[in-house]
Amino acid sequence: MADEPQKKPHLSALVGHTNGLTKPASLAATATRAAGGGGGGGATASSKKLVIKNFRERPKLPENYTHDTWQKLHEAVGAIQSSISIKYNLEELYQVYYFISQGHEIRLIRFGQNELEMIMCGRGRGTILHLGMKQESDTGDKILKIKRIHAFEKTLQIAQRLTDPGNLMLRDMGLELFRNHIISDKQVQTKTIDGILLLIERERNGEAVDRSLLRSLLSMLSDLQVPEYLHHVNKRLEEEGDRVITYLDHSTQKPLIACVEKQLLGEHLSAILQKGLDNLLDENRISDLTQTYQLFSRVKGGQQILLQHWSEYIKNFGTTIVVNPEKDKDMVQELLDFKDKVDHIIEVCFQKNEKFINLMKESFETFINKRPNKPAELIAKYVDSKLRAGNKEATDEELERILDKIMIIFRFIHGKDVFEAFYKKDLAKRLLVGKSASVDAEKSMLSKLKHECGAAFTSKLEGMFKDMELSKDVMVQFKQYMQNQSDPGNIDLTVNILTMGYWPTYTPMEVHLNSEMIKLQEVFKTFYLGKHSGRKLQWQTTLGHAVLKAEFKEGKKEFQVSLFQTLVLLMFNEGDEFSFEDIKMATGVEDSELRRTLQSLACGKARVLIKNPKGKDVEDGDKFIFNGDFKHKLFRIKINQIQMKETVEEQVSTTERVFQDRQYQIDAAIVRIMKMRKTLGHNLLVSELYNQLKFPVKPGDLKKRIESLIDRDYMERDKDNPNQYHYVA
Repeated sequence: MADEPQKKPHLSALVGHTNGLTKPASLAATATRAAGGGGGGGATASSKKLVIKNFRERPKLPENYTHDTWQKLHEAVGAIQSSISIKYNLEELYQVYYFISQGHEIRLIRFGQNELEMIMCGRGRGTILHLGMKQESDTGDKILKIKRIHAFEKTLQIAQRLTDPGNLMLRDMGLELFRNHIISDKQVQTKTIDGILLLIERERNGEAVDRSLLRSLLSMLSDLQVPEYLHHVNKRLEEEGDRVITYLDHSTQKPLIACVEKQLLGEHLSAILQKGLDNLLDENRISDLTQTYQLFSRVKGGQQILLQHWSEYIKNFGTTIVVNPEKDKDMVQELLDFKDKVDHIIEVCFQKNEKFINLMKESFETFINKRPNKPAELIAKYVDSKLRAGNKEATDEELERILDKIMIIFRFIHGKDVFEAFYKKDLAKRLLVGKSASVDAEKSMLSKLKHECGAAFTSKLEGMFKDMELSKDVMVQFKQYMQNQSDPGNIDLTVNILTMGYWPTYTPMEVHLNSEMIKLQEVFKTFYLGKHSGRKLQWQTTLGHAVLKAEFKEGKKEFQVSLFQTLVLLMFNEGDEFSFEDIKMATGVEDSELRRTLQSLACGKARVLIKNPKGKDVEDGDKFIFNGDFKHKLFRIKINQIQMKETVEEQVSTTERVFQDRQYQIDAAIVRIMKMRKTLGHNLLVSELYNQLKFPVKPGDLKKRIESLIDRDYMERDKDNPNQYHYVA
């Protein structure tokens, strides 16, 4: 009706025309009352302040407090030694320990050492094998209990170690004492080894024995002996060298040292590495690894066997990172950390030995390709996370270092075409949605890829950057063109002109734009085709985005949204509530994409719309209401992060596109080889294909492509020899 007041729009895509907003008197008054704490039923009670004051006098400790405190500690340790319950709770003992630690550090550490020695010396009787295992188990339990009391010891001993390297942590001290008092005991040594051999012999003769006892004993002995054995070997070599210098004939030095090296090292190389190398590498024990390398380098064949175990460790450890799908989220970071670790070991422990460096590279290449394609995909996504705007983890220099490290891992991958496909898809989003952190960083990464893989690999990626630069020039000309129009309109349109061969393939989606947008599209089309006749424009809506101006009770806001989000929000200028079906019909957005869009607007952090009924998923029949009470601390709010997220469909289609491209490459390679050779046997053809193709391929896949080309009359089988092929001109 003519007299009906016109509805004021909530949202606007108009740039440069902002309507003022005046609060109604009632709303302003309510705000004033709330601020003043006055009427309106508002809460007026003021909260009480908590005041903390210092003591006027320093509290005094009771008499004999120090003596009683030490007594409590002695009683607690005595209870542990006697395997009876402690009458004090751990909190009380923590307080006792903390008090003693203030000014009695040296005495406290010596006290801990004495406690452990008493535990070691207090072993009971029993058969020698069960005694060994029971002693170790009891000792471990007792050390653990004492360690709980000594909660502050670690802090103390960090300082104490600076002045007295002999001070050890409780666990290390316990193992040291266990070794000195039990393992080093000649009687225990002899009877333990004899007992182990006897049990093995009995089992060979058909008797049942306690296998878990044997396994535990051997594990205990090997755990305690490998690093110590290396120190022992080193010490013996030094001693023999000293004897030669002091009193032996110098001519005996070479055969004497060679004899020691052979007896203590040469005959036990594999055993030493099997028992101890993995633990040394896992725990990153640099000094022990350095000593291992130095000692093994003295013995003939020592470095070679160390190389073999080094390679096996890298393959086994790396495989656990790569093949487990549950670790996909952190795979690339774990690979980078692992690479840093082995690089450090090679540099510090293995003296940058080229053999160790080359074998490390081979081992990385072996394990990283045990799971085809996935590591390449995840590396591309990791690069995307680092190059995307909003990544504040690293400075420009740190980002450059990260990219260099990623390129090292990238070199080991066989399926580089998978990396290219996902990298191109993510790069397109960063460029078109304006989410790239730095053009310099993007071009630096492109330069690294070009240096690594050649110009052919990066030609399309470079074409994408070229399109973006040309689009900027086109838009400058378009803005000048618009200024000469009689009705330039209120929407500021920016268009990116993309060369179809350079960019990822996007499925066109026809959506219902409003009349003003359609008019602008036609104006641009007339302008562009007027300059470039013969070209065809195809509008891609999936990566379109806009800035919307919105008015709420709190005031004005700006939303950075996708084109689909824009179409949905503009509907609420015509009404305050719409159903899912209404929105779908009005916008023309595809079903699954519309559900994602509505989810981002009504279920995310910035809820511009209210969904009824509430829930995380958008269902048929849901109602959506404009949220006039929307509040946010920022003036411009980004809601279009949804465009950067990869959907399952995107991931699948990208992978399928890679496999399709591979089939074309295999076909082209087969035709190229057969055209040159004319006639070739099956095995020779397959061998040639493996040399030419740059991605992993199975023999079965090659056979399928050969059959396909035979069916299409590109080649034929020999009538007498089915394994012989002839090229058909």
